[in-house]
Amino acid sequence: MIWDDLRRIVTEENANGRSSVMLDGGPAKLLNVDEGGLAEIWSASIGATLLDGVDRLADEDVRLEPSPGAIKIRWFTVPAEKESASASEREAEAAFAFAACAATHARVDTARHAMMHETKTLDAIILVRGSVDLLLDDGEARSLKPGDVVIQRSTNHAWVNTGNETALLVAVLVKSPAAQDGDEAP
Repeated sequence: MIWDDLRRIVTEENANGRSSVMLDGGPAKLLNVDEGGLAEIWSASIGATLLDGVDRLADEDVRLEPSPGAIKIRWFTVPAEKESASASEREAEAAFAFAACAATHARVDTARHAMMHETKTLDAIILVRGSVDLLLDDGEARSLKPGDVVIQRSTNHAWVNTGNETALLVAVLVKSPAAQDGDEAP
């Protein structure tokens, strides 16, 4: 399984002021069905506690978006699309996936693809393995190869895998401290 190979190493400054390893292991939390899912790496508030070394994810449910004024780092996978799936099956899968990570509010316009969504975040997305297309409201899909980086700026989008293997991506999501209550995941 793709999740078995993922490792996170978190550093800290110890009591003697020396750099050391605070954590070495797998994801803090994992939310997946078959080959698709989210694996949380790290979350921190932007501000005085940014470097406090507390693994907040261990006690939190997996949510698509970070809280206002916070950063979230995760791996996520995009399985190959099932060509045989009907539109209603794709919709049911997408609805389930977004509900599972408290993000039904992010599905603002799914007319182009069932996985379209918009978060009120600035995201840096890096394709690590496989291939995936970035689908936006307008224009042609942009095909990505490993090493490509997308700066996703709070626009409606979907990640579509028309290849044969599950794609693995890393995401860094930042949510403004000025985000409105309606912009925060419940």
